[in-house]
Amino acid sequence: MTLRLSSNIGSIDFAASADLVAQRLIGAILTVDGVGGRIVETEAYDPEEPASHAFGGLTTRNTVLFGPPGHVYVYRSYGIHWCLNFVCREEGHGAGVLIRAIEPLTGLDAMRQRRGLEPVRQLCSGPGRVGQALGITHRHNGMSLLEAPFHIEAPQEPVSIVTGPRIGITRAIALPWRYGLAASKFWSKPFPKHT
Repeated sequence: MTLRLSSNIGSIDFAASADLVAQRLIGAILTVDGVGGRIVETEAYDPEEPASHAFGGLTTRNTVLFGPPGHVYVYRSYGIHWCLNFVCREEGHGAGVLIRAIEPLTGLDAMRQRRGLEPVRQLCSGPGRVGQALGITHRHNGMSLLEAPFHIEAPQEPVSIVTGPRIGITRAIALPWRYGLAASKFWSKPFPKHT
């Protein structure tokens, strides 16, 4: 089943390309067990480029990434942080969107407890922080965005998006597949001024 989220301004079709889904997710509301907020930064990945986990083909680690769209792909970064991704395109393709930053809106007490800090700006401003604040672990790997504990709503109004190269990678860094909600204070890192 293809996951399509609708709002009064359009829809997010997870069977679309990762770069398109990454843009359409900006401004969407994401919660996990009632904890979450507005997605303000994403990155797209496709198996045709070497920064993608799917670039080398199907492995035990990335199996979910090759599964049906609209599912959650979770991996551990640097052996420390759980990172949250949404599977895109048709089954077998291997594309996904990394959720890089969220503007915290609900469940702030839970986020602060999980993160061990107070400043709202630092709760979800980076993919590892997002995972920790939302309580993401490997047990979420493969779950559908249509089912609990996940709840996602497409943006309810048009948003302005800035773009730039992806960060934290060493290959295919020039691709402008990092997207952010314009003027957000909750990005993981600033976007280049020319975007």
